[in-house]
Amino acid sequence: MKTKAALSFHVAFSFLVACACLFLGAGLARAQSAPAGGGTREILSVSWQPGYCMARPKSRGCADFSAASPAARQFSLHSRFQARKSYCGIEADLKQQARKGKWTDLPEIALASGTKKRLLTAMPAARIGLDRQQWLRSGSCMAASAETYYSRSLDLLDELNASPVRTLFTGKAGGSVTLAEVRAAFDAAFGSGAGERVRLTCRKAGGKTVVTGFTIGLASGEGALATLIAGSSPTKSRCTGGMTGEGPAG
Repeated sequence: MKTKAALSFHVAFSFLVACACLFLGAGLARAQSAPAGGGTREILSVSWQPGYCMARPKSRGCADFSAASPAARQFSLHSRFQARKSYCGIEADLKQQARKGKWTDLPEIALASGTKKRLLTAMPAARIGLDRQQWLRSGSCMAASAETYYSRSLDLLDELNASPVRTLFTGKAGGSVTLAEVRAAFDAAFGSGAGERVRLTCRKAGGKTVVTGFTIGLASGEGALATLIAGSSPTKSRCTGGMTGEGPAG
């Protein structure tokens, strides 16, 4: 027959085992749901073309921009990159050409016809070779092929353009937008805290601050945009708001 002391020890030990199992189970669940790597491993850089072309009207990428163009109603892809990594495995001469030369003189990239069509709509500056330059600079460090790199980037951009963040910018077209409003829209679209992973990109033009786009911190791995944002680290934004540029026609 067990003594009272033995019974007390047995009950306490069973309680500790149960707690340990619950703790380990919760940790395993978090590990399975979190993106691989942890912290910010990639950065998605998007442009807001109305603001960009307001700030840089003479840019080659703005030569045919108008309020009637698709880029006036949606975010455009600029790049997806890893901080402090560029031109991975690219020869020195080609790297120099990509940095200072004419982008349309760079080697063409191999893309499926559907991906190419999507990219031309999502990246207006692809017509002046930005897609080639960004593949060499950033894509070479992230994927085995341009098709893989751009397909993934475009999928993430599509999620962004289907969110309340785009609705915010189109609604603010011709006016101004604040960092607080952008971050609140990200929280609504991708979960609480998502906005803290966003940094506005701004430029001075005619004495005014203009929002030309923003960057989004992402964790590494696959998954939906909300998952990758949640797995990244908060960031600070030096720009706190500005003009959004010309509104869409119609």
